[in-house]
Amino acid sequence: MPSKLTPKAIFGAIALLAAIAAPWVLDGYDLNLLGRFLALSLTAMGLVLLWGEGGILSLGQGVFFGLGGYAIAMHLKVVELGPDEIPDFMVWSGVAHLPWWWAVFRSPVAAILGILLIAPLFAALIGWATFRRQISGVYFALITQALALAFATLLVSQQGLTGGFNGLTDYHTLLGFNLNLPSTATAIYFVTLALVVASYFGITWLIRSRFGKLLRASRDGSNRMRFLGYDPSPYKIVAFAIGALLASLSGAMFTLHSGVISPALVGVVPSIEMVIWTAVGGRLSVAGALAGALLVNFAKDKISTEFPELWLYGLGLMFILAVTALPKGLAGLFSGETKFRLPSRGKAQFAPEPGIVAPAAELESAV
Repeated sequence: MPSKLTPKAIFGAIALLAAIAAPWVLDGYDLNLLGRFLALSLTAMGLVLLWGEGGILSLGQGVFFGLGGYAIAMHLKVVELGPDEIPDFMVWSGVAHLPWWWAVFRSPVAAILGILLIAPLFAALIGWATFRRQISGVYFALITQALALAFATLLVSQQGLTGGFNGLTDYHTLLGFNLNLPSTATAIYFVTLALVVASYFGITWLIRSRFGKLLRASRDGSNRMRFLGYDPSPYKIVAFAIGALLASLSGAMFTLHSGVISPALVGVVPSIEMVIWTAVGGRLSVAGALAGALLVNFAKDKISTEFPELWLYGLGLMFILAVTALPKGLAGLFSGETKFRLPSRGKAQFAPEPGIVAPAAELESAV
């Protein structure tokens, strides 16, 4: 007998239908904004698997976002050039010939492979070097934050090879289609929406699978996993690589929507903002992270337009509220769970978050 539709499933279906109808309802500017923010939600959903389920707080997702963004931008720049031509910023910087690693991206297949492989492989290498040494928690967060700082600094310093602080922009065609045409923008929007839907169901399936149980076990009882004969490192490495893949796709699609990728989008501050989207929406909810990315970025667009000097204060306030009053984010409001109980004996009591300490039966069944 088929299961009854839950309110969550009904709301999700309505949201999906609204997203499909958006090109016929919204004007070009608002549709572009929605496409950008849907692209950003890919990074937030990846953080649910990495941070929420795996307990791995990465403050360097901007690195993987940038790798995907620069991969597609390099293709868009060189595909418009003649055999002996080089990008304009290279001419201004005195570069005589197109570097070989730029020339590779003339092929759209190479660009797609770059988006799909470079970031996950780099993340797997970092994960292998850190998790096998049992580096986690705040130390891992600081390492990834340092990587984001180093990556942004490298991009700025290599003006002749990366476009420097201005990044890569001013490209007009994708696979022969004019990026300035509304029909092309609509097609890119639907590709972004398809990636978001596929990622949502893919991550949800992973979380419910045996891999998800083992990942939670590595978060809640890594020592017990080792005692039972399982190494938690591979599960963390895979989760980190999947998060990097989604961030890379996010960067590529965002670049197509916005028409620019620069160091300002990949450094420390953007990486922290990505964590805030997930925290506001709910780090244990894929749908919550998706909604959090959309809500925070739409709020950023509206508030920073009207009151530019107040946006960072508003962002900080949202994060403080998410950490103190809504540890499960906005998704926690719909689950009926809250961190705070009524004060007793003059002191606030804190209820433990479900899932933070794995029950013995669940851990043993997972491993």
